[in-house]
Amino acid sequence: MKNLLKLNKLLFLLTLSFFIISCDNDDNDAQPLPEELTIVETAAATPELSILVEALTAADGDLLTTLSGGNFTVLAPTNDAFASFLSANGFASLDEVPSGVLSNILLNHVITGSVMSTDLASAGSGYTTTNARNMDGDNLSLYFSTSNGVEFNGQSSVVLADVPASNGVVHVVNAVIGLPTVVTFATSNPTFETLVTALTRDDLSEDFVSILSTTDAPSPFTVFAPTNDAFVSLLSELGIDSLDNIDAATLELTLATHVVVEANVRSEDLTHGMSITTIGDGLTVSLDAGPQLIDLNDRIANIIVVDVQAYNGVVHVIDEVVLPQL
Repeated sequence: MKNLLKLNKLLFLLTLSFFIISCDNDDNDAQPLPEELTIVETAAATPELSILVEALTAADGDLLTTLSGGNFTVLAPTNDAFASFLSANGFASLDEVPSGVLSNILLNHVITGSVMSTDLASAGSGYTTTNARNMDGDNLSLYFSTSNGVEFNGQSSVVLADVPASNGVVHVVNAVIGLPTVVTFATSNPTFETLVTALTRDDLSEDFVSILSTTDAPSPFTVFAPTNDAFVSLLSELGIDSLDNIDAATLELTLATHVVVEANVRSEDLTHGMSITTIGDGLTVSLDAGPQLIDLNDRIANIIVVDVQAYNGVVHVIDEVVLPQL
């Protein structure tokens, strides 16, 4: 009987000890975890992003409040990146940058929703949309490539990825991403290497790059941009080996047939049978089999990517070179 009483007492003490330990663990589990910082707080806590915080404070639109809520991906330029940007654009300090311009440039670093580096790596390359806008209110596009790290618009690379925030994610970048022109999208994307070669041929009378880089008249532009494969197809069709076999006047008129001036023509503006006046020869829109362009020789080019929106116009990617009347 005594042994049974001792055993019951021992079991009681063990049960009590287990209960106390469990309660202690529960108390530890109940300790609040440190709260994640917002995007703005993350920037403010990072010395190398202090100029970014100053810029967000100085810009129009109360960006500090905006980026403290919602869900965003922010490409955050370092202090050195801002210093280079100011120097390159002739500004002695942030105070000299018009607050409206500064706001739009900062918004060109803001993507709605959380985009992790793995998302970009999975895609490889492509276009996304920022919160910056052109003069018509269209959101600007952003080209990304992961062939050599993560790069945006051929200008800025990620130096620190996937910094978590309570309302999104921050990727620290080494250069300020300026408002893109249609030329930015041509030169940053290797898909258009042949087009760039054609536009910059030194025997042309027109300086296409300078013209298409301007934000003054005759912008905005609509550019139908043929891919490298489109030029390969053209050379095969013409039975020649390279663009050098095309005389300057013909090449110039061909390039001009891909450019519309004083119009930002987005895909929703295209209608079946619509005539498009370029600075070369005319084109006609067909919607019978997706958006297509028909040149004066009844040759058809498919529009395979639409609405790559620059600040000074819009780019649509086509799979064939359209030609002036032969």
